[in-house]
Parts: sequence; C-alpha cells; structure tokens
Amino acid sequence: MTHFYRAVPSSLRRLLLLWPWALLSLSAAAQGQLTRYQTAKTQLDQGHYAVAMQELQPLTQPVNHFSKAPDAAYLYAVAATRLGQWAEAEQMLNLIRNQYPTYAGLNEVLYLQGQVSFEQGDYDTALRTLGQLPAEQYAALREAMQANYLAKLKDRAVWQRLRQRYPQSKLVGRLYADFLLASAPLLDADRQQLDALITQFKLERSRYTAVLATAPAAPKALPRKGTYNIGVLLPFELQDNTWQTRRKNQFVTDLYAGLRLAQDSLQRAGHPVQLFAYDTGADTLTLKSVLTLPELAGMDMIVGPVYKSGAKLVARFAREHQIVCINPLSQDASLVLDNAYHYLYMPSAATQGRLAAQFAATAFGTGRPAILLHEDAKDDNEFALAYQAAYEEAGGKILTSRAFRPDDPASLTAAYTGLDLASASHLVVASDNRKAGPPAFAALGTVPSATRPALLAPGEWLDNPSLGAGQLGGPSVYYYHPKYFDAQRPSYRRFRQLYLAKQNLPPSSFASQGFELLLFFSSALQQFGPAFQSALATAPPQPGAIFEGLSYPGGAHDNQVVPIVKLSNLEFQLVR
Repeated sequence: MTHFYRAVPSSLRRLLLLWPWALLSLSAAAQGQLTRYQTAKTQLDQGHYAVAMQELQPLTQPVNHFSKAPDAAYLYAVAATRLGQWAEAEQMLNLIRNQYPTYAGLNEVLYLQGQVSFEQGDYDTALRTLGQLPAEQYAALREAMQANYLAKLKDRAVWQRLRQRYPQSKLVGRLYADFLLASAPLLDADRQQLDALITQFKLERSRYTAVLATAPAAPKALPRKGTYNIGVLLPFELQDNTWQTRRKNQFVTDLYAGLRLAQDSLQRAGHPVQLFAYDTGADTLTLKSVLTLPELAGMDMIVGPVYKSGAKLVARFAREHQIVCINPLSQDASLVLDNAYHYLYMPSAATQGRLAAQFAATAFGTGRPAILLHEDAKDDNEFALAYQAAYEEAGGKILTSRAFRPDDPASLTAAYTGLDLASASHLVVASDNRKAGPPAFAALGTVPSATRPALLAPGEWLDNPSLGAGQLGGPSVYYYHPKYFDAQRPSYRRFRQLYLAKQNLPPSSFASQGFELLLFFSSALQQFGPAFQSALATAPPQPGAIFEGLSYPGGAHDNQVVPIVKLSNLEFQLVR
C-alpha cells in the first residue's frame, strides 16, 4: 500500500486527500438546499408569497442540481399565481415542462398552466393545455375551469376563433350559444350560427326562441340590376415603373388579368359586370385616400386588397357601407371574424387543418397516434392548432407536436430528432417552405416499409425541385391542396387558351384565382343580388371552372373546399 501511494503523482494525492472534504461539502450544500426548500414551503403556507418565491427561485434551476427542483418550481408558480403574477408563473411552468419532462406532478403543472393561460386571456392555449390532461382523472375539474372562464368571455372575435378550432366541443358550442343569446339583436349570420349550434349539440331550443325570432340586423336589401359595379383594390404601384417593382407585383398583374378575362366571359354569357380598378399602393395611406372616394361607397362588391393591414381597413369600410368584400389571397380566418360583409376566397389555414384532420381520421384511422410538425409561422400555427383539435375530436391522439424554423438548420434537425415514427399512423408536416420536404422523406426512409407511417403535406411540395417523383408519388403520401386543378378539364383548357390569346403566356395560379373568384361571386350577385350572404350560407357546393369548387355553408366566410390528392404513376388522384 505504501509503494502504491508513492507511485501516485502528487497532484492526484492531493485530490484523494480532498475527496472526503468534497463529499462533506456536497452533503452540506444539499442539506442547505433542503432547509431552504422547507423554509419556503412554510412561508407559502403562511401566505408570505413574495418571500417564498425569493427562497424558491434559486432551487428551481437545473444548474443547482437540487433533487426537488421541479417541486420548487411548481411551488414558485403557485406563489406567483397567489400574487397575480401570471407571466412569472407561466415562465416557471414552462421551465418544468422543458427541463423536467418526467416530473411526477406534470398533470398538476398542466392544470395550473391552463388557469394561468385563461387569466392572461390566452383562451386557445388554455384549452389546448387542459386537453392534454387524462380525462379519467381531470374531466370534471377541467370542464369546471373551462366553463368558469369561458362564461366571462365577451370578445366576439375570440369566440369565433374558438368555435373554428373546436367545432365538436359541446362546452364551447353551448357557451358560445349563450354568448349569442346575450348579444341580441343578432345579424342574420349570427342567427344561423345559433340555430346550427342548437341543432348540433341538441341544446334546449325554447331557451333561445326569443332571440331567434327577433328581426335580425340584416344586410340591406337591394334590387336586382342588369349589371353590377365591382371595385378592385390592388397594389398596382403604377407610380413606380422600376423593374424591381414590376417583378415584385407580377402576382397583382396576373390576378387582375384573371379578373378581366372572367369579366369578358360574363359579358359573353349575358351577365355583365363593370370593374373599377383602384391603385392602393404599398402603404395604408394610399388605401385610406382611396376609401374616401365617394363612388366607392356605391359599389355592389369589392375585391381586395391583398395585404393584411389594408384588409382590416377595407373590412371596416365594407361593414359600415354594407358592401360585400372578397379577399382574394389571404388564408387568415381572423380577417373575416364577426363581419357579415367580409369573405375569403381561399380556405383559411384553420379550415385546411380541420378538413385535413377529418380526412386523416377516416383514411388512416385513430387507433395509432399522429405526429404533427409545423413551421413556426402564423398560418402554419393556425393549421396545426385546428388539425390537433379536429383529430382529437375524432378520437385520435397526437403523439408529438413540434414547431420548427425551416431556415434554421438546427431547428429543422431538432424537429425530426427522436420521433417514434414506427408507432404513428401518419406524419403531418405543415410548411410550404422548400427546405421542409427533404428531411421529412429522409426521416420516413429510416422506417421499415411495414411500419412506415403515411405522410400528409402541403400541395406546394409537388413543385419542389429538391424532391423526386419517386418520393412525391410514394404509396402513402398525400397532399392537402386548395389550389389543385385538373389540367385536362375542358373548362380549364378553354380558360388557358383564352388567357394565352390575351397575354401571350400561360396563366399563373394567381390569374386562375382571379378568374374563378369573379365567376363565382358575380354569379352570386346575379342570382341573389348584393346582399347574398344568407343565400350563400344555404347554397350547395359549386364546382369550379378551374379549381375543385367553392362552398360557404352555415355562415362560413372562407371557402370550405380543400382537396386531398396523391400522385400515382405521375398522375394526380383526387381522394377527397
């Protein structure tokens, strides 16, 4: 033993001598942490919340290696809620979920986080968080909390958004019906929604009879006319003739060319409309000056604008003057909430998510869970929220849900790391960024074909040159594709021929959208007059001349037709 000791270097001998003291020091530190934790619990029990938070805060951090760190973090969040410091509570609850994902009290964390989100007015996050709790233990508590907070909600726009994201929730439906009951007199669209809620959730109709019978604040009735005047508000930017601006605005030029071609077709069919184009420029100042023009208030319908800031201004103008306004490109459902005069030509991102999830529940079943990845951008976040809500309403479960930034390689890699793809029925990737597709197919390629999940992705992936036909046409690869059209359809071929003759180049998707938009809504004008909202709500889906169709049932203000397609033998197959 003596010889061994002498053979050890002097530096190591010093470490060996200090090791017992280090163990004693660590033990003392751990005891000190435990004493501090017990003191903080006492302070919390005595109502000294700020003091408790001060004691607990250092114990919550992973770097301090306290054995009860997640408990300390939870108690810190409880103390913060007692003081009404909701942001501090949320931050600590997020720390538990991110740093201590195996914490035994995670359900209590989710329950408290639901309350914190409600208190901050983030109703959607609250409902989504509470939805992760096991029903057998928390169903009654969860519903009681939801009912308590939702009963206080007075914001119509938030109600509309919740109704879109949770269309099968009886609690949301019943409380929204109560909100409408308290909001009388109602617009005709609101009365239709209330009637649909009563029918869907079998609510007691006698409770709502009075408000349903009340004369609605209906859109103005206007006589039918031989021709209709339509204002087109687009950012032509005619004052800037540089090639950069012309290139940037090519989509505007194409959209307007499609509108003009539809006008010619309507004229030949004996249903003339007059288009009055206004240059809204690239800023809201120009648009505001356009909205002051007296003739605009006399239009029968308005198409445009294309930018969100301008869309809100025009939506307000449309409601004040009772003129239907059609947004030609946006997928933002929030633009048309609580406005009987504002429509989206496109399906909103939320509608796409809901209908895609309904397809998945039918096509892939709900016996195995889904994996949901989405770009961290507004439309894709809206899609993901609606997808998860609808899939869970259908009886399915989301195994993993992650947001990613496709232009950040680390974020994109992290999104696909550690996924249990073999246990999933399908993978959903909500991002039209070209960088999102290749890693999805790479990840699926690592799974044996016998257990490989299906893939559901945006139709824009079909135009991604980084993806091969063998990948895109895989046997279990599907696309939600609002802009899908059959290039062999006679009506499209006729449109393409006419467009080529006029413009000397083939039509872009923007030109096709402009053409289809004007044909559909001009037909509504001709059949029902400018106040066509009620008729549109009860009309059956209409097939499109180019795309698969348009439908606005039950008071919906975005198109409810979302085709699902797959590629088979290099040919498109419409599966929904």
